[in-house]
Amino acid sequence: MKKLFFGLTFLVLTSTWSFAQSTTEKEVYELSMNKWKWMAEKDIANLTPLFHPEAKFVHMSGTWTTARELEIIETGSIWYKDAKVHDTAVKLFGNTAVVWNRITLTAHVRGNDVVTEFTVTEVYQKEGSDWKMLALTFSSVRDTHQIEK
Repeated sequence: MKKLFFGLTFLVLTSTWSFAQSTTEKEVYELSMNKWKWMAEKDIANLTPLFHPEAKFVHMSGTWTTARELEIIETGSIWYKDAKVHDTAVKLFGNTAVVWNRITLTAHVRGNDVVTEFTVTEVYQKEGSDWKMLALTFSSVRDTHQIEK
């Protein structure tokens, strides 16, 4: 009887842990998808609290700070017009989450629309009840690139 009780308790606890993990992964996934929408809309009001003040943003042309990224988005010097997300993976490491998105990005840069395939790596950390983005890195890839899960 004790074995049955402990077995059932273990099953319930591991099921609860898996459910909580899935819920958190979904939360981070939805935040990442909203971020693409906010970037396209140049929605600084939603992006500012999301980006950690000391975050870094790695692009094809350089790496810069949160303040610079927000300025770029607000002024439209890079306008993230549309990010078509083809594949996503989310991995949790304690209070840190890493998101990999394989996207086709249409961006308006230096007066021209450009379309580029990227895998974008996003690092988030939970601070209180909020997730803060610590890093966003664009890696240019072929359109056949796949994210291994």
